[in-house]
Amino acid sequence: MKLRILPSALTDLTRGKMFYARLDQGLGEYFLNSLFGDIDSLAHHAGSHPKIFGHHRLLAKRFPFAIYYKKEGGVCMVWRVLDCRQNPVKTIRALK
Repeated sequence: MKLRILPSALTDLTRGKMFYARLDQGLGEYFLNSLFGDIDSLAHHAGSHPKIFGHHRLLAKRFPFAIYYKKEGGVCMVWRVLDCRQNPVKTIRALK
């Protein structure tokens, strides 16, 4: 399956990287590598995750983030990569 990461998800990843980079040297890069590894797994497992707010949701393995995606034909489109610690109302708004 092909993966397509939308600009909104790339912005989320950049924000997450910047947040973790401020905490410790190298942690921002580790965050990106980890999340891209989770996203890469969608090539084989897209559609197997529960639907939340109209999108499939994959929980990241090493960070408190959720990857929201939709499967359309042979393409898995990653819509958002959101921090699970935020207010659920913000998550709902971000997915509209």
